[in-house]
Amino acid sequence: MTDPLISAQQLHTQLAESQPVILLDCRFNLADKRAGQKAYNEAHIPGAFYLDLNNDLSSPVQRHGGRHPLPDFNQLANTLASFGAKPDSHFVVYDDGMGAFACRAWWLLRHGGISQVSLLNGGWRAWQEHKFDTQSQTPSAPKPGHLTLSPGHMPVANQQEILEHQGAWQLVDSREHQRYLGQLEPIDPIAGHIPGAQNLPWQSAIGDNGEFKSPELLAQRWQQANLTPADDNTVVYCGSGVTACVNIFAQALCGQTARLYPGSWSDWCSYVDRDHSESSNRSARVATG
Repeated sequence: MTDPLISAQQLHTQLAESQPVILLDCRFNLADKRAGQKAYNEAHIPGAFYLDLNNDLSSPVQRHGGRHPLPDFNQLANTLASFGAKPDSHFVVYDDGMGAFACRAWWLLRHGGISQVSLLNGGWRAWQEHKFDTQSQTPSAPKPGHLTLSPGHMPVANQQEILEHQGAWQLVDSREHQRYLGQLEPIDPIAGHIPGAQNLPWQSAIGDNGEFKSPELLAQRWQQANLTPADDNTVVYCGSGVTACVNIFAQALCGQTARLYPGSWSDWCSYVDRDHSESSNRSARVATG
């Protein structure tokens, strides 16, 4: 399997040597849904294609499933094939933040059965700091590839399974501490966290330079949060299944896996009455503090 991380220098060398790579620009802004596409149109890494969080990396919102349900994998496969992607292609994903949207793309590709997926460490910022070339024009349409994605290669958990395994599964809430405590909730209708969850903010996986911390430091942060590394019984969630992928990616750097709750807190809220009374599913509760 390809190394999960690739540096800006390594990527630049691959491109200079014309080594085949499918570059995916995943920049996005939750507050301005057009900002990512606009930024891509202004400048991007040469040869990169754009993937939009809402249109490409998620499916339409339903009653349940959260704010960013998993995409239609056939549709995603067709989009990637239009970029010339094949099953043995090497994909490199990046964004311009702290890796949240790129990690979402990484997780989706791995979940779909693609093994050669790397994340550009430091993202767009690292590329710019090296003063490497950029371009504004969209790459010419290549010869279409042939790609099939078969979801199921990364472990997941849904709301019902979490209820059935309460007390047995380790729950990791990836949101900021204030949201975890229920002191602040700018997006979802209910504040708080899933009962029994421990907090491990996703941002703590990233160093001041915008790159992922070393596996040793990543393991330390896990221990400092009183969490036990375990592949089979750990479920990671966030607000909508996006930033949780950063914690899962960080675990991959440590040689471990964890289940993603794709719907995350926004899905959990959909099973709870807005007045915080118990819903028809008596165990679908929230905790604060």
